[in-house]
Amino acid sequence: MLMSAAGDVVHALPLVSALKRHRPACSITWILQPMPATMVRGHPCVDRIIEFDRSRGSRAFTDVRARLKPHEFDLLIDLQVYFKAGIVTALTHASVKLGFDRARARDLNWLFTNRKIPPHRIQHVQDQYLEFLEYLEVPHEPLEWNIGPWAAEREWQTQWIAKHERPVAAMVIATSKPEKDWLPERWAAVCDSLYSDFGLQPVLVGGRSARELDAERIIRERSSAPIQSELGSGLRKLISILDASTLVLAPDTGPLHMSVALNRPAISLLGYTNPKRTGPYKRFHDLMIDAYANPGEEYVATMENRPGRMPRITVDDVLNRVQIWREHYAGRLLKSDQTV
Repeated sequence: MLMSAAGDVVHALPLVSALKRHRPACSITWILQPMPATMVRGHPCVDRIIEFDRSRGSRAFTDVRARLKPHEFDLLIDLQVYFKAGIVTALTHASVKLGFDRARARDLNWLFTNRKIPPHRIQHVQDQYLEFLEYLEVPHEPLEWNIGPWAAEREWQTQWIAKHERPVAAMVIATSKPEKDWLPERWAAVCDSLYSDFGLQPVLVGGRSARELDAERIIRERSSAPIQSELGSGLRKLISILDASTLVLAPDTGPLHMSVALNRPAISLLGYTNPKRTGPYKRFHDLMIDAYANPGEEYVATMENRPGRMPRITVDDVLNRVQIWREHYAGRLLKSDQTV
């Protein structure tokens, strides 16, 4: 399995957990890019991680081939549908190479596998991954993520919580694609209300890309609230931060799905991607803002993206969901239940 995005890794974890639960003696190797590898390293169901560093260009394939050479696998599961993943699949020695059906395996990815799961209409990414377990006749309920925090990370988390006098509202202010981002000046207005009207401490989370740093600058310039920033904390500390947050606000990006896996109330701002395919999985739909749909539209899960929809989301839309959070979730200590 080759993953480049944190959200995809979150969706793949129930598959890994179910395989290990079904056959505890099996050894699971996960091929990952360096950033998501930091999130999985230490997971009790993952025995080995082989990194594929795409920043090395063609040398990345030479490196991964050398790391794979000593290993012979009984089963390879290719959860990705692009050509690069197909090449890594070809470099892996496995008697069974299981992938998506031909209709869903884009970029000729179907050429690199010798078994395919049955064709199926497009559905939520989480459910699409569970199709692999159904093909293998592996029970997948309950779904288990178990992304942490690990025991060794609890001390840092405790110290971090102690620094805040108010409950934390973690805000994911940018994503990997500009089309999925919300406007920084509107984030600033939300920060002011979170602090003054709801008694929460806004904390900015995410990476330190140029776009994220620019959003942080605009938010600080426009907001009067004492905003705190944890941009660049890294995925493991981010999990501890999200787990300690009373509320998370995020577009369609990895930390949204991490929050849902942690059972932390999350307000999701969705417009570019189809919520029925990439929205929060089975939780917190009452907190979801759907700017993807046209008025009165009944739509199904598709891979169609709709640019230009995120500006439809207003500050009032977000604050209305914060009010729903206050009425239905605030004051309730949700168990960090990483099962569904």
